Amino acid sequence: MRAIRIERQGAPVTPNISYVEDHPDPTLHPGELMVKTEASALNHLDLWVGRGMPGATDFPRISGSDGCGRVTATGDGVDESWIGRRVMINAAIPASARPHPDRDPAAPALHMIGETLPGTHAEYFTVPASNAIDIGDQDPIKAAAYGLTHLTAWRMMVTRAGLQPGQWVLITGIGGGLALAALNLARHLGCRTIVTSRHQWKLDRARELGADHGIVDTGTCWADQVRSITSKRGVDVCVESVGQAVHGSVIKSLTRGGVMTTCGCTTGPAAETDLMRIFWNQLSIVGSTMGDMDEFRQATSFFRSGSLEPTIDCVIDAADGVQAWSRLEAGDQFGKIVLNWS
Repeated sequence: MRAIRIERQGAPVTPNISYVEDHPDPTLHPGELMVKTEASALNHLDLWVGRGMPGATDFPRISGSDGCGRVTATGDGVDESWIGRRVMINAAIPASARPHPDRDPAAPALHMIGETLPGTHAEYFTVPASNAIDIGDQDPIKAAAYGLTHLTAWRMMVTRAGLQPGQWVLITGIGGGLALAALNLARHLGCRTIVTSRHQWKLDRARELGADHGIVDTGTCWADQVRSITSKRGVDVCVESVGQAVHGSVIKSLTRGGVMTTCGCTTGPAAETDLMRIFWNQLSIVGSTMGDMDEFRQATSFFRSGSLEPTIDCVIDAADGVQAWSRLEAGDQFGKIVLNWS
């Protein structure tokens, strides 16, 4: 089958990407669907996998945690009525065994399609039927672009941070898929938004999409600007994936009782924090990753109803997939980069 492979571990990742036409077809296991890919989309995870993050050490490998296509076959135990349906997927699969059954099931161990399991950047991929949703005649390009980022943002904002309508939401690093999904959901939920970026043009684009305020991140603390915008109050929730470079600014931007919810650290994990501010203002710092199928259904319900659409940077033919990694790795994108397999 056709596939885009990461041939070897290394940074930068792009020189290690290749498009092949003779990769072995995936093996269909009991409980799974075989899906003929119509579209797949890139996430920053595709770069982490290429750099050899834990769980992604054997190469060559196929990444990709967002995909949409038609079901062509079903594994043992799966209703054959799935065949022919167009599906989008939740790539986060709960581990089959829980070695610590006393731990909170709200934070399950996960296997990820596209990380520890073969991904969606191929002509065919497999997924447990329990992790697929029938989307009927919805656009596969938009479906592939919507899934993982909106699921992650929903869990961060609603499940973990308890976001309420009317609250102030700070979103760092606008332009990436996760940040734009958070803006999408925050606006839909009736919240006021502040976004940051190193690039004025990205702030301008975000304003066109409905962001209320934008702050240019010059590398110095911008918390005073957040305080000024919010009449010295600060924000209720920060959706954070930048990490080390902005951590101090985020902590200083939170109102009393505010929540910073984080799902990533693209600028590094070794952040210096302010413990006095955290305990005195009773702040919360919560980690979040992916989401379960109940959350996936909630997050995707807005897409399936036509209420929300993802922001798409570009659509690239699968045969030109190296360009997709190059654009993602350069940080030039505004929105999701989608591969067309049709």
